[in-house]
Amino acid sequence: MKTIIQIVLWIVCIGLGYAIYQSVNGPIEFKKVKQERYAKVVAKLKDIRNSQEAYKTVNRRYASNFKSLVTFIDTAQYTITQQRDSSFTRFDKAFGIDMPKDTIIIDTLGFVSVKDSLFKKDTRYKTMMNVPGAKNGEKFEMKSAVIEKSGFRASVFEAKVKKDVLLGDQPQDLVARENAQISVEEVNGDVIKVGSLDEVSTSGNWPPIYDKKGDK
Repeated sequence: MKTIIQIVLWIVCIGLGYAIYQSVNGPIEFKKVKQERYAKVVAKLKDIRNSQEAYKTVNRRYASNFKSLVTFIDTAQYTITQQRDSSFTRFDKAFGIDMPKDTIIIDTLGFVSVKDSLFKKDTRYKTMMNVPGAKNGEKFEMKSAVIEKSGFRASVFEAKVKKDVLLGDQPQDLVARENAQISVEEVNGDVIKVGSLDEVSTSGNWPPIYDKKGDK
């Protein structure tokens, strides 16, 4: 009987020890997994943002879907221009003489491929709609719209993915805590996103830890 009690006590001790270890190590491992996955997602969102900004430069609005965006990158070109000051004379009826007038002349110097400018020989833009590591092949949700701000109409876009899609295989209590994050050092809320449908912004909601040197 004494031996049985000792065995039971040992099992209880091992179980308690494991539970304590998990309570300490679990959040550490979760944070590591989270940051690795978020970094890949942020890299994709930056590609989407760069592509959308190029699209707007040419079309004066943002793309409403990924098909249009990928087709644009495959085919579009930037126009390279040069702006220079000039002047000419024009007869002024008020003074009855020729008067000098200032003007600006814009010269077209050439064209450059949007694809080469943004991605060079890399073809990752063709799959930028796919959420990296998503178990069920989920894609980023992307929308564009036109909003009014301070009396002006502005084109806006937003691309996002829910944290649950990225962390579905992680402990649910830690995922729930992550979805409720409010901190300047974390991704706040239950989504990772870039842009906004409510504000004129192309910023992401991630902290600087996910930005490499030179990134915007």
